[in-house]
This record gives sequence, structure tokens and C-alpha cells, in this order.
Amino acid sequence: MASRQAHQLTGWAAGVAAAVWVTHHGASGPYHILALATLIAGYVGGTAPDSLEWVPFRKGQRWCAHRTVTHWAPVWILGFYGSIAQLGQGWWWSPLLGFFGAGLLHLVCDWPNPMGIPLLWSRHSLNLWRSGRADSVVVTLCWVAALCFSDNVLFGSAYLQRVLSLLALPFAS
Repeated sequence: MASRQAHQLTGWAAGVAAAVWVTHHGASGPYHILALATLIAGYVGGTAPDSLEWVPFRKGQRWCAHRTVTHWAPVWILGFYGSIAQLGQGWWWSPLLGFFGAGLLHLVCDWPNPMGIPLLWSRHSLNLWRSGRADSVVVTLCWVAALCFSDNVLFGSAYLQRVLSLLALPFAS
């Protein structure tokens, strides 16, 4: 994916899914403040792999090359797994789940591009499309996945079943 806006939108989607997970597991805090913090952290995490490349207060200067250290998959996977494993053990784990979940989704969205992402020791690409070519499709798929996940966790997929039955109505004999 190329655009910052697309990464922000997928970050919101990941933040929604993470906030639902946090709420479902009783780690949303009083008045669901931590669920809101998780949602906002998802937005921030959606652009974090790119934003962390820039030197603070030095406009236009990077401290590392694009899609190198800040896009290294094991760091984001371990952060995501660790925040799920420690959820509820401290207030900070809920927002970290949103942050690392959205950062991991950022890498998944960058993976199909020819430049790819560094997995372990080498860079890997699915080479499906060039940057910026499928942003709307990827954003739509991320939001559909987040909404289906949320429906499943909160309502046992009741709304998805309702939508599917309405879509099948014209084909009923």
C-alpha cells in the first residue's frame, strides 16, 4: 500500500477489532476508557512502521531506510502476541494491543507490493500489485474483516447471518 490515508483507515479498522477484543475480555477499564485508548492506538499503529523511520524534529530526515528495521515482522508479531498474552495484567496492555495489531496489519498490507517487507533475514514480497494500485480494495477488506470479527465476538455472528439471509432472499424459490 502506498498512501498514508490507506494505512490510517486500516489502522482504524484494526483499532476497532482490538477494542472489541479488549472489551470482550473485560480489560476495557472504567467507562471503557481503555477500549477508546485501544481504538486510538490502533490509528497510531496503522502508520507507525512508516512514522518511526523519521527523525523527530528534523523535517525530511530518516534514521533508517524505508521498509527496513521498522517493518521487521518479528518485532510486530512478538508485540502483538505479548499484548494479547498480558491483556488485563496492566492498563497499558490494552492500547498496546491496538498499536501492535494495527502495525502488524500495516505490514500485511505492504507485503503484496514488489518491495515487500523484511521477514527474518531477507525481504519477501507476494508481488501481487504495485504500491497504490489496490488501496481501496485492501481498505474495504480490512473493514469488512473488522466488522465481521466484531459481530462474531460481540453478537455471535447474528448480524452477519441476517445480512446473508437478506442477500439470499432474491434467490429463494
